[in-house]
Parts: sequence; structure tokens; C-alpha cells
Amino acid sequence: MARTAVPGRLGDRLRWRVADVTSRREESASACTLSLEVSDWPGHLAGQHVDVRLTAEDGYSAQRSYSIASVADGARVDLTIQRTPGGEVSPYLADELMPGDQLELRGPVGGWFVWSPEQTEPVLLVAGGSGLVPLMCMIRSRAATGSRTPFRLVYSLRTPAEHLYVPELRGGSPGLDTTLIHTREAPPGAPRPPGRITPEDLVRHGWPPDFEPTCYVCGPTAFVEKVAAYLVLLGHDPGRIRTERFGGSGG
Repeated sequence: MARTAVPGRLGDRLRWRVADVTSRREESASACTLSLEVSDWPGHLAGQHVDVRLTAEDGYSAQRSYSIASVADGARVDLTIQRTPGGEVSPYLADELMPGDQLELRGPVGGWFVWSPEQTEPVLLVAGGSGLVPLMCMIRSRAATGSRTPFRLVYSLRTPAEHLYVPELRGGSPGLDTTLIHTREAPPGAPRPPGRITPEDLVRHGWPPDFEPTCYVCGPTAFVEKVAAYLVLLGHDPGRIRTERFGGSGG
């Protein structure tokens, strides 16, 4: 499948912009979403991310990358921030940044791990923890554009308290099937006991390889590598498996 064009010229996307925090909301016990307004935002595709830079009064700066959670909507950009215990950046963004504050960002970044409404093949989304964020942008973009492309989401998370976007995912939408895989603690009455994701989970809740789905896998590095290997083992075309991973960046 051909790579999707990325909005905006490269030089423009790599320019740092000032973003105004307009609102914040708690998404789970360990994550919150910041809504930002970026007056000259060039637009973005579902699955892309931005670089965020914070600069202290003494000139020290720290930079991290965060996936975009919101659909392209003018100057608005939503980032869901997972708090990293002992981290340098995420605790400040999640706990101290408030409406009226500002930060710097640049982007959008990425042109391979994206979904476009022009795609018509079935889609399998496999998320590990906060790896759900760019996949949720795809889900929201599907709904916003009226796409009828069938989506299946397999969402692996440690405990129910870490569940992101609960109202939206519980409400669902036609053509979207969601399966939760709890690895440490499952809610009462859950059909599956706690445990890591397995090939059987992907067979039961994913698409058969002969449906030729495009698979998007996002999460910690070890999770992504394992799920991608499972998908290949199950017969999926490696060229249809797109991965995005995150690891120890210092939070």
C-alpha cells in the first residue's frame, strides 16, 4: 500500500509553534488529555504525533513526543498524557499545566503509521496501554468522516483503572468492535482471566489473514514486537503490519 501524503511542507512541520492550553480532562487514574489551540496548525493525519518542548527559566529544555488524540479540526490538537512515575516531563504536563498556560510543539510527524478514510480494507488495531492514543485518533477520524470501513480494536491494559476513553469506547459505533485484554486485574465478570495477549486472542478478536486487513500495533517496544511476530506467525502479510512503539525516554 502506498504511503499516505503528510499535510504541510516539511520545513513548516518542523517549525516550533506556541500552543495555548484551552482545557484539560482526566482520562484515567494515570492519564489526562490536554486540548491545545495552535493558531497556524497545518493539520494532521490520524496516527501522527508531535514533539513537545518545555523550557525552564534558566534555559534548560526537555523534549518528548506525544501522539495526537483528536481528529483534524482547525487549530485544535488534543494530547493524552500518561504520567510516568519519576518522569521529567509527563508529570508536569499531566498535573501542573492548566488552561491559559502555553507550551511549544512541532509537527505533525510521521507518514507511515497513519490511517486515511480512503482506505477500504478492514482494520485491526492492537494497543498496549497508552499506545491506544494514536489508534483512538483513527477511530475518531473514522466516525467523523462517516467511513464504513470495519474496525476491530484489541486493547491490552493492566487494570480497569487504566482504561482510556471509557465513554467513547463503551458507547461504540457501528462497524467498531472492541475487546479488552486485562493483564494484571480483570473486572468482575470479565470473560477472560488476566494475562498477556496471546495469538489465540488475535485469532478470536482480529481479522483472518485472507481478509487482508491493515494492522496497526502501538505500545511499549516489547509488546509491539511480540504482537507483530504473532500476526506474522498467524499468516498476516508483514507489509500490512504497521507498528509504532515507545520506550524509556525519561517520561
